[in-house]
Amino acid sequence: MSALPLPLPTPSQTVGPFYGYALPFPGGGDVAPAGHPDTVTVHGHVYDGAGLPVPDALLEFWQTAPDGSRPRASGSLRRDPVTGGYLGRNGVDFTGFGRVATDADGHYALRTLAPGGAPYLAVIVFARGLMRHLHTRAYLNHPTEATDDPLLASLEPERRATLLAAAEGERTHRFDIRLQYDGTHEETVFLDFDASH
Repeated sequence: MSALPLPLPTPSQTVGPFYGYALPFPGGGDVAPAGHPDTVTVHGHVYDGAGLPVPDALLEFWQTAPDGSRPRASGSLRRDPVTGGYLGRNGVDFTGFGRVATDADGHYALRTLAPGGAPYLAVIVFARGLMRHLHTRAYLNHPTEATDDPLLASLEPERRATLLAAAEGERTHRFDIRLQYDGTHEETVFLDFDASH
């Protein structure tokens, strides 16, 4: 009796980065409408547990509009109805969604508008070595008191600091993401969402 051949690995059985071939799109980090005077830049690096940059991570950003509302405009992933090719953003509507790949140095950059209401960007991290994506937040406008935000209030100061983007000038913020403690720097706080609710 011969043994049955082993099945070939599938994406659910192996670690990516399969997402790197289909999910990034041109202009994915340009969330603010073209030429908007209130555009802010959020940039940083993604680091692994050895403190090395991750050159093939993918970050998704979701946020409220400056007035605190949830954007309902579509347009981030527009397709040409004739060719099916990517048309790009329309340059006018604010969609509140961005998707950015890190470069060879593990760096990313997002150009957006400061969120209103909730003072943070919701960030989803896809990276090699992760079997599931990670959720975190980047607080751009730090609450005056940690107690103003239930998540921040629940964290010790050194853990809280991993969620606070550092201002680099009037319209630039730096937010590094550390996938693990590297012996010097704290791991970024990641959130646990229960999909059953």
